[in-house]
Amino acid sequence: MRSHLCGRVSEALDGQTVTLCGWVDRRRDLGGLVFIGLRDHAGIVQVVVEPDNPEGFAVAETLRNEFCVRITGTVRMRPESQWNADMKTGKVEVVAATLELLNGSAALPLLMTDEDGEEVRLKYRYLDLRRPRMQNNLRLRSKLTSAIRHHLETRDFLDLETPILTRATPEGARDYLVPSRVNAGRFYALPQSPQIFKQLFMMSGMDRYYQIARCFRDEDLRADRQPEFTQLDIEMAFVEEADVQGLAEGLVRQVFAEVLQVELPDPFPRMSWAEAMRRYGSDKPDLRIALELVDVDDLVVDSEFKVFAGPAADPTGRVAALRVPGGAGLSRKQIDELAAHAGKYGAKGLAWIKINDASAGLDGLQSPIAKFLDGETAAGLLERSGAGDGDLLLFGAGPAMTVAAFMGAVRLKVGHDLELVEDRWAPLWVVDFPMFEFDAEDGRYYALHHPFTAPSVADPDRLRAEPADALSRAYDMVLNGAEIGGGSIRIHDPAMQQAAFDVLGIDQTEARARFGFLLEALRYGCPPHGGIAFGIDRIAALMAGEDSIREVIAFPKTTTAGCPLTGAPSTIEAEALGELHIGVVMGGSSE
Repeated sequence: MRSHLCGRVSEALDGQTVTLCGWVDRRRDLGGLVFIGLRDHAGIVQVVVEPDNPEGFAVAETLRNEFCVRITGTVRMRPESQWNADMKTGKVEVVAATLELLNGSAALPLLMTDEDGEEVRLKYRYLDLRRPRMQNNLRLRSKLTSAIRHHLETRDFLDLETPILTRATPEGARDYLVPSRVNAGRFYALPQSPQIFKQLFMMSGMDRYYQIARCFRDEDLRADRQPEFTQLDIEMAFVEEADVQGLAEGLVRQVFAEVLQVELPDPFPRMSWAEAMRRYGSDKPDLRIALELVDVDDLVVDSEFKVFAGPAADPTGRVAALRVPGGAGLSRKQIDELAAHAGKYGAKGLAWIKINDASAGLDGLQSPIAKFLDGETAAGLLERSGAGDGDLLLFGAGPAMTVAAFMGAVRLKVGHDLELVEDRWAPLWVVDFPMFEFDAEDGRYYALHHPFTAPSVADPDRLRAEPADALSRAYDMVLNGAEIGGGSIRIHDPAMQQAAFDVLGIDQTEARARFGFLLEALRYGCPPHGGIAFGIDRIAALMAGEDSIREVIAFPKTTTAGCPLTGAPSTIEAEALGELHIGVVMGGSSE
């Protein structure tokens, strides 16, 4: 139906006849002339319908935005004074000879701009996806997955599928459950990841596996979460951490070069989990923000200010300071807003000091807590933090992990609010994670990653005896403050796997019930193996410069896990529920 794409009409076609198909992006009727911006997936070209073409002119006068048309005409150069540098086709236009209406459009239910609300955009997603921004996002995503496949398949990786209907296994979030019609009272679970199956591939001798897999988690949503998401899964046999990290780093570096023409650092820097938490208050630090936390416990442990002195003397406490360059100019209202932000992450308050004149000692400081400080302590705080005239010091005090959480959040907010984020790509490996985290409320340990992650210790008895000190052989890849990938060397020894289960409070009976097929497979010459998984949605969003992964997913769900386009989730007829041997109970009554 067409000879060329709208966005690829160029000056090289000057004088040639072309046939174009697309949608009316805009229309201007100047009385004697009608100008049409004709759009397809490749871009927009200007079409001119002149009055000496009465048939075409009659059709052009009826056109409205999003009408679908076909145009045949001659390409000609625009006068230089009318060149449009904002369009790839801005030096040319097409003079229409024939104009055919392929399909009209009802009055549009949205503006087809970024001003449209998310609910209406998702309800009419097929219209929203016509916009150049969304077209570009999905094309970028396609290039991303294509580059991934090419890179891995040239390195002997096999693209293998794993089941979607499987059994429920605990992986940190609720499973989506699917009732079985032929097995009354039994349920499948949709996979949160292909974790166990990719390990079984290594036990099967597949050696190098990858899959761009659909994963499902029933959890509260936010900008970077969806109930169904896409993950690049990679697993390799007979490897150690350096092997997996080298492969993954090379993959990401090549993909960015191919898709964005961006050269990432070689090699990526590495940082331990403990160092990341100490310096940045986060295990996914954004290195584009140069601000760092500094510990000042020793300087304030004898302070009269008990808010500082208490946590400083507590082995599980922490007092940390954050220097904000030029922050003395912030108003009290702005500082209160930072305190309110810190409160969302567990802070009971946010102490502060403005440095008006460092040379004047205490007299040069402005702060509600200045009266609790002596000159030596104040001087020590300024020296330790590197603060000087015009700066602001923010302080966090309390349990160490809580301080890390809210001071890390404040660091990010200050960095963005004061435009301190450098314009660059900042990848990072975070390594040496704790194997377990202890929950004081229920008095038990939980796996920081998942229960199949190998510990750094080789002795199962030592793992049982010293779980709080055990580090894991896990690693996360972070980019610009977002975790884009994470993986580990897996446990391949049955005795070590049981030791990990013992620490987690999973006895042999429960372990067999949940993971019996995996534990059985470990008994038959399981090779050492490890891997990594990348969030395709998150990487695509970063590449596209989008804050939300919904902008790079064709048909995403809302924050309430609903689909405005299809109306999912929906009710199911009683007859269909009966075939599945289930009923629905709402508000205490069954339906």
